[in-house]
Amino acid sequence: MSGHRQDTIRRPARPSDPARPSDNPAWACDPYADALRAGRGPLFLRRGDGWMLPLEVERWCARADEVDLQVLERCEGAVLDVGCGPGRLVAELAARGRPVLGVDVSRAAVARTRRLGGQALTRSVFEPLPGEGRWDTALLLDGNLGIGGDPAALLRRLSQLLCSGGLLIAETVPMDVDERAEVRLVSGAGPDVGAEAGFPWARLGTPALLRHARPLGWRAADQWTAGGRSFVALRARSTSSSAEPPNSRAVISSQRPRKPLADTPVADA
Repeated sequence: MSGHRQDTIRRPARPSDPARPSDNPAWACDPYADALRAGRGPLFLRRGDGWMLPLEVERWCARADEVDLQVLERCEGAVLDVGCGPGRLVAELAARGRPVLGVDVSRAAVARTRRLGGQALTRSVFEPLPGEGRWDTALLLDGNLGIGGDPAALLRRLSQLLCSGGLLIAETVPMDVDERAEVRLVSGAGPDVGAEAGFPWARLGTPALLRHARPLGWRAADQWTAGGRSFVALRARSTSSSAEPPNSRAVISSQRPRKPLADTPVADA
C-alpha cells in the first residue's frame, strides 16, 4: 500500500516536492491518484488469473467511522500510520492533538492527508523514516499488511520502527488466508484500461499473521472484529523487564498540547 538516518526530525517535503523512490511505484500512478481525487472508485487489485479485489476508496476518503475510532482509542503515544492513504486516521488523531505521522508512496494520498491537517511523508516504509525505534504505535489498516508482498520482511521493518514493547495494530482478512501474488491496480473500466505495472502484494487472515509474527518476537495482545472487519494487536519484543500497562501512554498523550513535545518522533516534523 530502507537504511538508516539520524533521528533529527525535519519538516516533511511539501506536496509539490519530487516523490521519493518507492518499492511499490504503482500506488503513485494514475488509477489510484485519480480515485483519490474523485473520492470514489471503482478501483481494484487484479491478480494475473483475473481475480479482482475491490478497494474501498469511498470509505478511505470519508471521515473516520465508528470502527476506525475504536482502533484509534487503542493507540498509544506517538502513532505512525503506514500506508496512510488519503489520511482520515492521521487527520482524526491530529485533530485530537495526538502526535501522528502518515507515510504513503502516493503523492496524491500524502497531499490529501496534508489538506486535512495531518502530517505525512511521500515515502515507502522500507526507506529511512523519522523517529526510527521511537514510535509507540504503528497502524497497518485497510489491507496494508500486503505492503511489499513479504509479511515477515514487513514485520521485521516495523519492529525497527517501534520502541521496545511498542504496539502494532493490523487489519487482517476476515478468513484464514495466507496469500502472496503479483497484482495490478485497475480502474475497472475494462480488462486493461487503467492498468499499471504489477507489484507484489499479500493477504493475511489473523491465524496467518500470528504464524508469521511469533517467530519474530511479536506477542499477541488482542484480537477483535467490528463492522465486518478483523484486527490484531501485537506487541514488539520488549527490552525492559517491567512491562508498561496497556494504554498508559495513550492516557498520557491525550493530555499533551496540540503541538507535539520535543521528544516525540513527530516533533518539528
